[in-house]
Formats: sequence, structure tokens, C-alpha cells
Amino acid sequence: MPSRLEPEPIPRRDFLGLAGLWTAALAIFGSVVGMVRLTKPSVLPEGGSRFRIGRAEEITPGTSLTLPEQKVLVTSEERGISAISLVCTHLGCIVSPTENGFSCPCHGSGFGPDGKVLGGPAPRALRWLEVTQAVDGRLVIDGSREVEPGTFYKA
Repeated sequence: MPSRLEPEPIPRRDFLGLAGLWTAALAIFGSVVGMVRLTKPSVLPEGGSRFRIGRAEEITPGTSLTLPEQKVLVTSEERGISAISLVCTHLGCIVSPTENGFSCPCHGSGFGPDGKVLGGPAPRALRWLEVTQAVDGRLVIDGSREVEPGTFYKA
């Protein structure tokens, strides 16, 4: 005969019901955490990176130069030199240049030649980076400083 101080054993049916509720609660919690993580990119562009690309005279107008280590596309035109980040604004994948602009191979975002979003899940346009000239005459791209789209450095 059980004493008054000993707890009554939980019936098997009640135990299985509680176990099911706890399992459902953990599944819902895990789903909510996963959905919250989707709103933030898992790969962020590296900030504070300044690098030199050479002299303005060395870049022929009408040409583009891809710098894969820095994830930047440098374009030289008659109106000047610009730099566009190749890091997708959706989840940080590296976009590849196409004849119509840029394409993200991971999730299908499409960007125009000026970096504007044409389609896909990307929330904003590709970043245009600041181009300046160092004292020694070489061009410097600052990966941490974003400029307005269509900004060209007049060399």
C-alpha cells in the first residue's frame, strides 16, 4: 500500500500524452528559430577592406575587370570608373556576370547591369563601392563604403 508521502505513479496513457505535447512544442520552437534565421544572411560581406587596383590609365574605357578575391567588378567607361560588389544581397552568394547583368547561382536572383534587382528573392540592389585615388596615383576601392548607384570616379 503506497504511503501518503510517495507520489502516485503516472499512468502510461498520461505519460505518452505529455511526451507528445513536449515533442510538438520542441518541433514548433525549432521551426520558429529556423524561420527567424532565414531573414538574416548567413554570409556577410567583409567590411573595412580597402585594396588597390592599379592606375586609372591602365584600365581601358569600355572594359570590365573582375576581382574574384575581393568579390568586385570594376568597370571603366568614358564617364569614369565604378566598382560593384558581387555579393548577393539575399544570402551572400557570389553573383556571376551575364550579358544582361548579374545572376545569383544559389537562389536565382537576377540583377541588371547597374545592379538593380530584376527578379528573385534579393531584397535590394547590389552595392556600389567607393573608388578613390591614393597619393601614389593608384585607384583604391573601399569595400566598407557604399555609394549611390551610378557613381563613377572621374580619373
